Amino acid sequence: MTDHRPTATRSRRAGDAADRTGTVAGLTNVRTRLVGERDGVVADAVVGLAKAWSTVWRLVRRGWTAVTSVVTGLGWAVALVTFVAFVAGYRFGLREVVVVGFAGAVLAVVAAVALVGRSRLVVRMDLPQHRVAVGDQATVVVTAENPARLPSVPTTVEVPVGTGLVDVAFPAIAPRGTSEQHVPVSTVRRGVLDVGPVTGVRADPVGLVRREVVWTRREQVIVHPRTIAVPSTSTGLVRDLEGQATSDLSPSDIAFHAVREYVPGDDPRTIHWRSTAKSGALMVRQFEDTRRSHLVVALGVSRSEYADDDEFELAVSAAASLGARAVRDGRDVSVVVSAPTPAYAKRAVYAVQQLPTVTPTRLLDAFATVGLSDSCLPVAEVARIVGADTAGISVAFLVVGSTVGLAALRLAATRFPVGVEVVAVVCEPEARPGLLRIAGLTVVTVGYLDDLRHALHRQGAA
Repeated sequence: MTDHRPTATRSRRAGDAADRTGTVAGLTNVRTRLVGERDGVVADAVVGLAKAWSTVWRLVRRGWTAVTSVVTGLGWAVALVTFVAFVAGYRFGLREVVVVGFAGAVLAVVAAVALVGRSRLVVRMDLPQHRVAVGDQATVVVTAENPARLPSVPTTVEVPVGTGLVDVAFPAIAPRGTSEQHVPVSTVRRGVLDVGPVTGVRADPVGLVRREVVWTRREQVIVHPRTIAVPSTSTGLVRDLEGQATSDLSPSDIAFHAVREYVPGDDPRTIHWRSTAKSGALMVRQFEDTRRSHLVVALGVSRSEYADDDEFELAVSAAASLGARAVRDGRDVSVVVSAPTPAYAKRAVYAVQQLPTVTPTRLLDAFATVGLSDSCLPVAEVARIVGADTAGISVAFLVVGSTVGLAALRLAATRFPVGVEVVAVVCEPEARPGLLRIAGLTVVTVGYLDDLRHALHRQGAA
């Protein structure tokens, strides 16, 4: 009887070899790219060398990244001088040059020692107020906590505030103790100031190396323009509930005008039955059109309309005061400025930009970023666009600088529909306040922000 087991064993081995060959042939990895389908000691040695080289190269790259992240430009310059001094000194036998090389080496050692260790402090930054008005006090509170069991060493952190950089020094902090420092924020000009992130710095005395640790994220402080409280009844031009009656007659409204005879097409609901019974003919009620107060505040932002930056800041404050008061009163209000034309545009941008009037805070946030422009529309063209695109305007305030003449203001007033009360607020710092009424236009001159309140009071009483 023949035994077939060795044959079966050989068949299984051949099958396993075929499976291994098929598996290797289907692979596409680093090993196959290096040695292909080869196997053996040589192939394994090549693969081992490749692994070692990859590990060494990864460590070198990691070390180089760490070095370049802490060495400053001065540090690289000193390293270059030190290398050149050693090479030239020993090559040409110049002892003085060799001394320069050793001095550079000593500085490098001192710089390396300065980076040893890591601060255990936990630093936080708090902003008590994210929104302030021009001139108000604003501070950033930087707190350092030492959670370790040993006292900390004196530490200095950097706090970017706007375009500046403030160094904040913390003394040695006791174990489990805290230290708090207040950093003032300049609010001389309105705008949006970036504050932070707080950065810890470890550096050597010479400045060859510098390692930064970011402690906090960046925050913003919005500096609003200075505003005043304008009473809701100070304008005296329209009433928010009844509206100001016009000469246009309407079959349905609030302000009753008279009764007249019924004509086909009249709404039967307007029939006045008592008058009908007296006259014997159908009589209907007739009303005067009323309009809900829709205010427009247009701020000129053309640089040619202002004598200087202080004049523009006064105008921004006046426009913000008017707009914020209208929003608080729940009135329909549109606050607009001219849209700027891009520097490389082929044609001027003939449009206006509407500022958000959802809340007074959103409006003041937008006013914080409004600036002068050399390429924008004059106030007359802004009035033309607003008058054509905004329906139901009852009062329009045009806030401009002292360089806008009376002729330009009268032209701007004519761009609004008939019946719109146009008030031009001319801002000129330290000027004598004035009030001028001409056909279709009221010109208010303010030298200080408080003059606006007094002028509107006088206008309402007139």
